[in-house]
Amino acid sequence: MNRFFVSQEDINDSIVTIKGDDIKHIKNVLRLKENDKISVCDNQDNEYIVKLDNILNEEVTGTIIEEVDIRRESNINITLYQGFAKGSKMDMIIQKATELGVKRIVPIITDRAIVKINDKKKEDKKIDRFNKIAMEASKQSKRGTVPEVSNILSLDKAIKEIQENGSFTIVPYEDENQVGVKDFIKDVKNRDINIIIGPEGGFEETEISQLKSINSKIVSLGPRILRTETAGFTAIAIVMYELGDIGVV
Repeated sequence: MNRFFVSQEDINDSIVTIKGDDIKHIKNVLRLKENDKISVCDNQDNEYIVKLDNILNEEVTGTIIEEVDIRRESNINITLYQGFAKGSKMDMIIQKATELGVKRIVPIITDRAIVKINDKKKEDKKIDRFNKIAMEASKQSKRGTVPEVSNILSLDKAIKEIQENGSFTIVPYEDENQVGVKDFIKDVKNRDINIIIGPEGGFEETEISQLKSINSKIVSLGPRILRTETAGFTAIAIVMYELGDIGVV
């Protein structure tokens, strides 16, 4: 069943209103008709089965016929701070991190980052595209919410943000070979976790020192060196598994 996200304001009693780009998708791509059924989420992990009533150019309306009693969102709140990767790698990172259940994705610029974006319009365009990718990945993976892709931050600003929220922070690092994620995850007191991934060139030692200074846990992901687009998925999956969100029936 096709899935769509709406705001809570677009649900009035049992009537759901769908606006924006989804109208064209419903009419021209999926070619749905009145009385067809769709899945609708309010981005708060509430899910409904909706029967389409009116398909117009400016809006689509439908009636809720069932509330789905499934909570698809994890109670582990992972923010992925991802070193900005070149080309289509960032697209894939956002797509797969969304499928795995992260709550927020923050692209970061570090010393060895290949990609440098100094144009605000170009940055806004990229962030807009990244959020659309997150939306589509949320639909495909049947999530109950859509993770936010935030504006690009420097590592210094990311560190300041982490200090302010006080969350538990894990940093996979290729030169660490003694401790893994599992060694630290047992110390997590709440379900708010940051994962910081370096860019293609990895972190500078000075950056690791900065991250250690705010009590980040520097960890190994194993004896093989992972690409930046692989490291994030691996760390997310390990954390989710160890805290009981993946692999549990």
